[in-house]
Amino acid sequence: MVEDSEKIAKICEEGVLGFEGNQKTLSKAKQLVVIATVNKRCGYERDGSFTTSKEDRWEMFDAGIASQTFSLAAHSMGVGSVMMGIFDEAKIAEIIGLPEGQSVSCLLTIGYPKFIPDPVPRKEVADLLTYVE
Repeated sequence: MVEDSEKIAKICEEGVLGFEGNQKTLSKAKQLVVIATVNKRCGYERDGSFTTSKEDRWEMFDAGIASQTFSLAAHSMGVGSVMMGIFDEAKIAEIIGLPEGQSVSCLLTIGYPKFIPDPVPRKEVADLLTYVE
């Protein structure tokens, strides 16, 4: 958890590859959760070989599950969150002092929302689901 306003400002200025949406969100953030993975832990056997054909992509899969679970838990307590995936991983790691052997997977700003936006239109299930017989 990053609560240091100077670090958050530095991430906003130097760590999100100039992406304006992330800069706008971070410029107002009081707290930032950095979801990180331990390299070569998930999806690997003890001998260092990959467990499945997914190779090292299991790390991001698990980070996504953790990010969504965190966001849902926050929401259940009235806390809003914004997931951000456009960032300079090495720069973020440097700014927060992430230990060697770990990688930044996701940034989550959290806080109490000023208002609850209207839900966005959802796609029809038929547009998202494929049945295989």
